[in-house]
Parts: sequence; structure tokens; C-alpha cells
Amino acid sequence: MIVIDNVGSSEAEPPLRRFWFCLLLLLVLIYGSHTPLISLTKVDGRIPFSPSSCVPLIEFIKLVVSLAALLASGNLSGFKISAWTVVPYAVPALLYAFNNNLVVFMQAYMDPSSFQVLSNLKIASTALLYTSCLGKRLRLGQWLALGMLVAAGVFHSYSGLDWEASDESAVRLRITSWGLLLVLVYCFVSGLAAVYTERVLKTQRLPLSLQNLFLYVFGVGINLASHLSGGGQQGFFEGFSALVWLIIAGQAANGLLMSVIMKHGMGITRLFVISSSMLVNGVLSWGILGIQLMPYFLFPVVLIGWAVYLYYSMCPQISLSSAFVLLLEVHLTVNDHHLIKTECLLIYFFFFFGGGGGVICSFIYKINVE
Repeated sequence: MIVIDNVGSSEAEPPLRRFWFCLLLLLVLIYGSHTPLISLTKVDGRIPFSPSSCVPLIEFIKLVVSLAALLASGNLSGFKISAWTVVPYAVPALLYAFNNNLVVFMQAYMDPSSFQVLSNLKIASTALLYTSCLGKRLRLGQWLALGMLVAAGVFHSYSGLDWEASDESAVRLRITSWGLLLVLVYCFVSGLAAVYTERVLKTQRLPLSLQNLFLYVFGVGINLASHLSGGGQQGFFEGFSALVWLIIAGQAANGLLMSVIMKHGMGITRLFVISSSMLVNGVLSWGILGIQLMPYFLFPVVLIGWAVYLYYSMCPQISLSSAFVLLLEVHLTVNDHHLIKTECLLIYFFFFFGGGGGVICSFIYKINVE
């Protein structure tokens, strides 16, 4: 259970825990359902609307909700607002706009599958910036847990690649040195935007609704300018349907709820929410879209569960010797189950250095045998 310090008396703790549980569960569901819902909007295999027009709409909805919350609170006086108070809120919008354009630009230097796998490094970059910029110290077990989140993301992305397709449609991984540099920049900027936003929200003693108002004013302006400068041929609302509006509303709620975590909780929690949403994404893709889940889907499931335990438990038990013994047992089953060498190396690295490998590896071993 995630515990937030300085949030009230012990008598209010059970309702508070239920609140945080419901908030995190809702965030995981919103994150996890995003991609399957977008797939449902496709017409003849193509998205009928302009994604760049959705971003300013999402920012505008968040702006309106923040303004309404501020007016409803009646807390409109007693704050000294200057330009120096407002300007820092433009930085996150600039960073996210930069990353959105960088994703499109880097496609010329790598294939989408390579980007999907390597973008999981933003978990590591966020954790490093979190400790260096916010002065937070993490235990060894917490670093191992974050490493497992990276591993879970890699396995999840890797399991989505169709390696058994025909020669014409088979996955062909391609990345240049420029592509590798750009994806590292992307991961750094992603982590920097998240950590910077959390720092601003926590250091300024202003109501969250007012801080969100500043954030989303810049968000609307910068993203609207980015959309208009793109010169797309589609109309702003072209291809919009009820499902598209549902996606927009969900992403707006996602941003508002995430700001609550950054203001009153821990930014690292965001990484666990995003990683856990991969599991929801997989289940919904199977249930709604009929996509077959690969056996590798079990790896991120177990890794994320174990990472949550390691990060939030006070005294995690780590048994490297049992991990090593059972990894040898897994190795004996590799040839019979056609696991390629890259997968084996990933398993050895993340399970051995993750700690507590006995339980996980025995679970994998039973799966392989069956």
C-alpha cells in the first residue's frame, strides 16, 4: 500500500487509503484502456481523426475543470501572483511539446518497434532525475524494483512483436546511432518534464487548482500553436466520434488525477501506474480486440508485482542463491521451448540482479515445464 506522509490523523487513515487506492486504480484503467480504445476508432486500419487536434482539446478540458474547481473553492484571495510565479509552468508544456515532435522526427532513424522497446528507458531516467533533482534517496531494493519496471516494459514491448510473420511483414528492427541518441534525449526530456512539474507543484504554496490553471493555459497555447503549424489537411474536429470524445475525456481526467499524485504523493508512483497499465492494456486488447496474448505476457505481470513489493515493502527479502539455482533449471528448458538467446540474457540479467529470484524463477520454470 502506498502511504502518503502528512495527510491527516490516524482516524482518517482508512478513508484516505481507500481514496488513494481508488485514484490509482482509476489511473491504471485510464492508461491501460487508451491504446485499445484508439484501435476501436480505426476505419479501414487508419485513425480517422488528427491526434494533434486532440492534445489542445485535452488541455482545454483540464483548464476548464481547474478553473471551475478554483471558483468552487472560493479560495481566490490572499495569493501574491507575479510573472515569476507563472512562468515556470510554461516549461513542462514546452518539454512535452518538444517530445511529441521528437517522436515523429526520430522515426526516420529507427523503426517503431525499436522505439517502443527503448522508450522504456524513460523509467530509469525519471528515477535518476527524481533522486538528483528532488534530493530523494532510494534504497537498494527500490532501485532493483525500478529496474524490474524497465524489464517489464521491455518484455511487454518485445512480446508485441510478430516474429513469426512472413518475410514481407516480419518485424525488422532498425536503429541508427542518431536514432539511439534521439531516443536517449526523448527519455531524458520525458523524465525531466515529470520531475520538474512535481518540483514546481510542491515548492509553490498555491492551491493545486490554481497551479493546474497555470499549467494548462500554457498547455493549450503551445499545443494549439503546434497543431496549427503542422499544416495538416484534416479539419480540427474531422473524424471525431463518441468514442474519440471518451478518449479525450479519459486523458483529461488522467492528467488531473496525476497532478494530485505529483502534488500530494510521490512522482515515482506515476511509473508504477504506467507499468501496471500495460497489464490492463494486454487484457483489454485480448478481450476487446481479440489479440492473442503471448506466453511472454507473464513476465511483465510477475515483474511488476514483484517490483511493487520490493519498492513499497520496508524489508524486502532477497535471495540471489535460490535465483541462481532456479535460473539453471530454466536454462535446461530453453532449447525445448525455443526461447531465443536474447530473451534468455534478459531473463538472466533482470532476475538475477533483481533479487528475490527464487520465487519468480520457480514460477517461470513451472510454466516452461507445463
